[in-house]
Amino acid sequence: MTPSRLPPGACRTLFISQLLICCLLSLGGQGQRFRLRLEPQDPVLPVGGSFLVNCTTDCPQPQLINLETSLSKEARDHGVGWAAFLLSNVTDDSQIHCSGYCNGSQIATSSGITVFRFPEVQLAPLPPWHPVGDNLTLRCLVTGGAPRARLSAVLLRGEEELSPRRPVVGEPAEVTATVLAGRGDHGANFSCRTELDLRPQGLGLFQNTSAPRQLRTFDLPATLPRVEAPLNLEVGTSRPVHCILDGLFPASEAQVQMALGDQMLDLIVTSHGDKLRAKAIATARTDQEGARENLTVFSFLGPFLNLSDTNVTEWSTVNVTCTAGARVQVMLDGARTPPPGKPAQLQLLVNESDDGRDFFCNATLDVNGVVLHKNTTVQLRVLYGPRIDRAKCPQRLTWKDRTTHVLRCQARGNPAPVLRCSHERSGLVVPIGIPLCVNLTYNGTYHCKAASPRGTHTLLVVIDVQSRSSLSVSIVMVVLAVVGLVAVVVALVYIFRMQTQSGSYYVKQQGPSVPLTSMQSEETVGEEAS
Repeated sequence: MTPSRLPPGACRTLFISQLLICCLLSLGGQGQRFRLRLEPQDPVLPVGGSFLVNCTTDCPQPQLINLETSLSKEARDHGVGWAAFLLSNVTDDSQIHCSGYCNGSQIATSSGITVFRFPEVQLAPLPPWHPVGDNLTLRCLVTGGAPRARLSAVLLRGEEELSPRRPVVGEPAEVTATVLAGRGDHGANFSCRTELDLRPQGLGLFQNTSAPRQLRTFDLPATLPRVEAPLNLEVGTSRPVHCILDGLFPASEAQVQMALGDQMLDLIVTSHGDKLRAKAIATARTDQEGARENLTVFSFLGPFLNLSDTNVTEWSTVNVTCTAGARVQVMLDGARTPPPGKPAQLQLLVNESDDGRDFFCNATLDVNGVVLHKNTTVQLRVLYGPRIDRAKCPQRLTWKDRTTHVLRCQARGNPAPVLRCSHERSGLVVPIGIPLCVNLTYNGTYHCKAASPRGTHTLLVVIDVQSRSSLSVSIVMVVLAVVGLVAVVVALVYIFRMQTQSGSYYVKQQGPSVPLTSMQSEETVGEEAS
């Protein structure tokens, strides 16, 4: 800028690189001094803000009132003793200068502009899990923010301040606080808050809080997890297994994994207080066979019981074989016990008594001192012809006319025969095992025939049905016979008594009769002899 001619006694002003150098020359120092004011004085505004600056003077006839600044300005209005300028897009702290002339002398004033910015604040990430009883350092990261002299930061647990407010120094700035993590901190929210205190400037206290971060603490039990599982697990079978932990915090949020070899198990997890229980169903596979730390997976094949034929005719030869897997001891009824891993065999000639016979094979396996048992049975069917058991089918029956009876007769055979009893002449059929009201037409001989695809067997049964009239005659004859017998007995008794009274007894024999005399007669004979 080229200096212009100035009035006498004026201040020559020179701008070099927007730096104002004012040189005041006093011409005697006498007379009234006038002032120049800049309003507002020392303004504070947000970054990028705009404001109106007013330069005023009490000089009655001022000249050339102007505002010198590096900021973007716009003259808005002016009058006697004042001029207004609009400053816009203020992004940094700056100085502004207002100058003018009064009575040939230069008058000037200046003011500082303070720009404030709200900082960006965040809490550094917390560890996914933090052990109870260990110190935790919280780090608050602050970027930007002005003026720094009025900016501070504090760390929070919820709304609780964990440390005194600390000044924010550096870019970016870091403010830390250390806390002892406890069970009560599990699930607590931690954050960082900055405070820009512009209350001395009449603007207030501006707070900015970071997004909260949740802390998760844990406390492991002093003892190892306890596994409850069977000592032995057979391939192809399923058994429940449990994993139990006592003193675990927080048990409700613990993640548990259980595996059988490389097979991950599906779990059902429950918790109560600091105790956790996980349950799974373990199914053993063939490729998992062998002893493990707390479980032995084994194979127990068999027993397999085979008959050369399960349906054979009578007097046929049947071979019975029982086998099982390696190391398995088998025992077959009626056969010698073979060494472990070897089959047991039996050969027999079957007959009717073997029909329905169950062959039993038992297998045993020792796994870690535990003897396991398995068994199986196979039933033999022997085919033979019909047979009627005479002991279960009476050959003669006597029934009364117009009475109810049941014909009981049984036959056996395989396949089971059909038994039918029919009259040899009339063909009348008497049902077997069913109550029947008989009459005289059922009298006669019956052919009870058992028939099956393997033949027939017949047994004769006589049914004697007696009429009621013949029964009455029989009763009368029996009564007369009894009466006659009684009469004879009475007569004999009478004769015996009569002979006793006469003193003589006679015994009729095939030879001559021998008289028997009483003692009285013998005495009489003696007297006569003497």
